[in-house]
Amino acid sequence: MPSRRILMIVGDYVEDYEAMVPLQILQCASHHVDTVCPGKSAGDTVITAIHDFDGAQTYSEKPGHRFAISANFDSIDPATYDALVLPGGRAPEYLRLNPRVLEIVRHFFQTSKPIAAICHGGWIPISAGVYKGVRVTGSPGIKDDLVNAGASYEDKSVVVDRNHVTSRKPDDLPDFCRELIRLLSV
Repeated sequence: MPSRRILMIVGDYVEDYEAMVPLQILQCASHHVDTVCPGKSAGDTVITAIHDFDGAQTYSEKPGHRFAISANFDSIDPATYDALVLPGGRAPEYLRLNPRVLEIVRHFFQTSKPIAAICHGGWIPISAGVYKGVRVTGSPGIKDDLVNAGASYEDKSVVVDRNHVTSRKPDDLPDFCRELIRLLSV
């Protein structure tokens, strides 16, 4: 399988596992991954959060790690990348408000390059307007948003529809990463 260039957009309070696991799996498969964040440059970090279901009515949030940014957001050219990864957590809440983030998502959609979103990461393609008529999954907390955006929601560990790979939560990461790697090998 040829090495691919992957772009991962993150922000403060990205879900720790949903950023770190795909990064490491993609690197183990000999792909080059650039991690970027609006307002940050190579060498900066974002704060991650670990979400846990520990008996409360919703998940709790615990401090995660410092996640390294490897490229400058302002200077990336999405045309030089083969796929896009959008982890969940709280970061998508505000990343979806950034016009350049949405422009980048639309580039991947218009060029039929893989777009992989997990958990709340699906909020970003919703705001970019690229889920109409696409079969997806995501955090149950954004199911209504996905459906209202015109997507067809499926409650499965991973859904692949054309160039879209989506999953619901950190427990789905093995399926998410496997299907993303498979799509990259096509």
